[in-house]
Amino acid sequence: MPPFPQAAEISTKDERLRGNLRHATHTIRDKRAKAVAELTDWSALRSAGARVKDHTLRHLDHYLEQLEEAVTAAGGTVHWAADAEEANRIVTRLVRETGEREVVKVKSMATQEIGLNEALERAGISAYETDLAELIVQLGEDHPSHILVPAIHRNRGEIREIFRTRMERWGRAAPEGLTDDPADLAEAARLHLREKFLNAKVGVSGANFMVAESGTLVVVESEGNGRMCLTLPETLISVVGVEKVVPTWRDLEVFLQLLPRSSTAERMNPYTSTWTGTTEGDGPRRFHLVLLDNGRTDTLADQVGRQALRCIRCSACLNVCPVYERAGGHAYGSPYPGPIGAILTPQLDSMETELDASLPYASSLCGACYEVCPVAIDIPEVLVHLRERVVQGGTVTVRGQRTTVKPARGHAAERAAMRAAAWTFDHPGVLRAGGRLASRARRMVPRRLPGPGSAWTDTRDLPEVPPESFRDWWRRTRGPGTGSGSARREGDVR
Repeated sequence: MPPFPQAAEISTKDERLRGNLRHATHTIRDKRAKAVAELTDWSALRSAGARVKDHTLRHLDHYLEQLEEAVTAAGGTVHWAADAEEANRIVTRLVRETGEREVVKVKSMATQEIGLNEALERAGISAYETDLAELIVQLGEDHPSHILVPAIHRNRGEIREIFRTRMERWGRAAPEGLTDDPADLAEAARLHLREKFLNAKVGVSGANFMVAESGTLVVVESEGNGRMCLTLPETLISVVGVEKVVPTWRDLEVFLQLLPRSSTAERMNPYTSTWTGTTEGDGPRRFHLVLLDNGRTDTLADQVGRQALRCIRCSACLNVCPVYERAGGHAYGSPYPGPIGAILTPQLDSMETELDASLPYASSLCGACYEVCPVAIDIPEVLVHLRERVVQGGTVTVRGQRTTVKPARGHAAERAAMRAAAWTFDHPGVLRAGGRLASRARRMVPRRLPGPGSAWTDTRDLPEVPPESFRDWWRRTRGPGTGSGSARREGDVR
């Protein structure tokens, strides 16, 4: 995938895409705001969610071992996957052992992250998506562009055309005379998927949460297709990121309030499915849990960046992001688009590609994503932290080993400017003199920067230099001798 600026340059010129995204994201964000406003203790719930996640991440090894013991005791089998390749290898082997060549899937970000469908296809196994939006994406040979609504970039007319021309290749064809009415489209998908559910012997899922104390996995959804996948097949394979564990059912209660209101603006999800191991005569006879690391413990080692692992995949940050609204999800080149993708993808990938290095800049730093995040992830803080890593390099953890990474290419001017700024802020006298000089010469300040700085002013105006520096204003209005202790120690205010 190309770096974000190159991909966004193409997508931002697609007026139909921008129109579809604007309509969808504004509708969802308005509904979410009303649903959240119904709860007077939303702020307390948000803080509780953040605390539970932080506590769990600090003791992740303990809770994962507790989870493994509980799942095993309930008749399930736990597999550990260090990366995407190992996870795909495990799932492929498990499917082959059943003798089947087809699986039905519950919508899962983890399986998108590891490219499971493509890995199964290379092994001669067909994976059928059963979530309506994922079905649209799969039939259209497209890629998801939103965490919650993968086909958000498609309108009803486009979906009708995909169903009419592509459904027959994957199973039951679309009905004759299919219209773009939502009820007709949903009925066509229902009939098409029903055949898959009734014939499938193997189901593959992710999970929204895993409860350590009982070994229970939880999937929340709106359509009921996921429940069909979880209960009808003989074998169920769940691929779940290690950060999805919560200690107890009481902790789960917090997230079952935060997630639906933040994602679909519902008071609770229409379908909340839970399963614990296997039960004779009820549900799948074999259950396998694949616990996926794939960069998560490396992320956990970063004191600032680890808060990204609190994410519960609600997508609220996408729906308020002005950059996502204009660029769309495909420009992020990852299953995780939008603000959360801009901080999660580079950390999971260890900043190894040009795309990774570009994603921390895919933001205006307006802070809207932090305001709506139900688990209080300070996304702007992490973005700035990752930008520093891109420009300066530094010591990070990669695949469990402390490693020094070099600065990314193409940021020499930014690096020089940041170092000059750091030196200036460390010398108050120089900062004061510079402020006064800029104020006196403010009429000579150009509207656009020359050289490499022109990239910044191509799309934004330089802020006007005020006629008086803040320090001079402070001394004039508050009197000499006032100011911070540090300023007096430096002899800055006289």
